[in-house]
Amino acid sequence: MLRKDLIVLELEGKTSEEVLRNLSAEFVKTGVAKPTYPDALVEREKKYPTALPAVAFDIAVPHTFKEYINEPAIGIGILKNKVQFQQMGSPEIALEPKLLFMLAITDPNEQIALLKKIMMLIQDEKKLNQIRDAGSSEEIYELLSPIFN
Repeated sequence: MLRKDLIVLELEGKTSEEVLRNLSAEFVKTGVAKPTYPDALVEREKKYPTALPAVAFDIAVPHTFKEYINEPAIGIGILKNKVQFQQMGSPEIALEPKLLFMLAITDPNEQIALLKKIMMLIQDEKKLNQIRDAGSSEEIYELLSPIFN
C-alpha cells in the first residue's frame, strides 16, 4: 500500500491547502486517485481536520472518501516549511505537522487498521525522527514498508 512514488521530501506549500494539493496531485498523476481527489481532500480537511500531536513532532493524516480513489495507497509528505493545520477533534487548536500520511482508502475496514498503525507509529519518537531525517524516499520506504505493506 505504501508507494515510493508517493513519498515526497521537502513538500512545499505556504498553507495547508497548498501542501494538500501538492501531495494529492501526485496521487492523481500516478492514477491512484481521480482528478476530483485534491478538491475533495481539501474540503474534507476543512470540515474534519486530521492533525495530531505526536511524541517527536505534529503529524496529519489527510484522507477523503472512496469515490475519489482508483486504488488504495499511502503517501508520505515531509513538509519543507511550517504550515498550520487544525487538530483532529479540537479544530480551535492549530498544529504545525512536519509529516503527512496521506491515505487513499477504498475499504473502511482497511482505514481503521491503518489508523491504528499510524497511532502506534506516532508514539515512536525514534522512528518519527528517522523518517523526518531520511535523505531519500527510498530510505523512508524502507523504514515504513514493514509497517504498511
